Amino acid sequence: MRLFIVCSSATTMHARLAKVFDTLWYGGSRWALVLLPVAWVFGAVAGLRRYLYRRNIKKSQPLPVPVIVVGNISAGGTGKTPVVAWLAQQLLELGYVPGIVSRGYGARRNDEPVVVHTGADPELCGDEAVLLAELTGCPVCVCTDRSAAVQRIAREGVNVVVADDGLQHYRMRRDFELVVVDAVRGFGNGFLLPAGPLREPISRLESVDAVLVNGESALIDGIPFRLQQGEAVSLEDGAKRPLSSFAGQKVWSVAGIGNPERFHAQLRAAGIFPDPVPVPDHGRVSLSNLQAGRQQPVLMTSKDEVKYRNVTVSDCWCVTAEAQFAGDQAAGLLQRIRDRIHQPGEGETLGR
Repeated sequence: MRLFIVCSSATTMHARLAKVFDTLWYGGSRWALVLLPVAWVFGAVAGLRRYLYRRNIKKSQPLPVPVIVVGNISAGGTGKTPVVAWLAQQLLELGYVPGIVSRGYGARRNDEPVVVHTGADPELCGDEAVLLAELTGCPVCVCTDRSAAVQRIAREGVNVVVADDGLQHYRMRRDFELVVVDAVRGFGNGFLLPAGPLREPISRLESVDAVLVNGESALIDGIPFRLQQGEAVSLEDGAKRPLSSFAGQKVWSVAGIGNPERFHAQLRAAGIFPDPVPVPDHGRVSLSNLQAGRQQPVLMTSKDEVKYRNVTVSDCWCVTAEAQFAGDQAAGLLQRIRDRIHQPGEGETLGR
């Protein structure tokens, strides 16, 4: 009954399908074996495509500025967007003028580059793109063709571009590759899509410049970071309160992200009792119907918040979060990036 109140039938079906694949990929389901033949075909096609670009048979487009890709080899959320925001801020502090490009997931198909401004409509540009524009203050451009997005954002005066996702978009030439891995979920059952969560085999990590691990893992070698939750901000009037002030309460937990369980678990760790709302990645639900079903606070991620700004529902809060790295490891990573893309003003670098 609650699902009927909270979600449309399409949203509910999408959420249920996501749960099925989550069980298939991370729950040890033997049904994944049935899909292995399809996964082998997927892997062969993906491997051939990468080989053609690596051998320069298919050519990447020359780009006017260096490109740093922040991507992953698995489907679902790993924490890329907070890392992109962190990296853009670090580049700003180092004297660069960074821009950000994205496909614009969750929005209408953008076959032509669209520059995203603060307060833009996430249904047109994508929730992640709008959030990044507001978090960083950097020029942001979305397009299904990431190379075209880089070409467009370069006209805004940027001298380095951070690509939110796009590791497998080989047409976009890149100078530095970062892969983000979730320490808890790891690589699931280790199979390629659709039998498992992998877009590329785990061996792909051997060719990237750095692996960033969201959390602590003894099994995954890389640079660890964590998502530090901050204050809760009211969607109604912008008031702020500590997340700890919700401890001991039941709340609706809205997380339209790739791995919503991470957000629910973080709320539990703060002593909060989340009532998870089924919502697909980049999706949305009716907050008024939600509150009509049961009056209790609604806590959501920053990526969700940009989609509900015109909704007049009380007691709804956005929980902020940012990526945090150890100082020495962050400095080492940034130095490697600077060595690859040169110092500001030193000219362009050749792509990979």
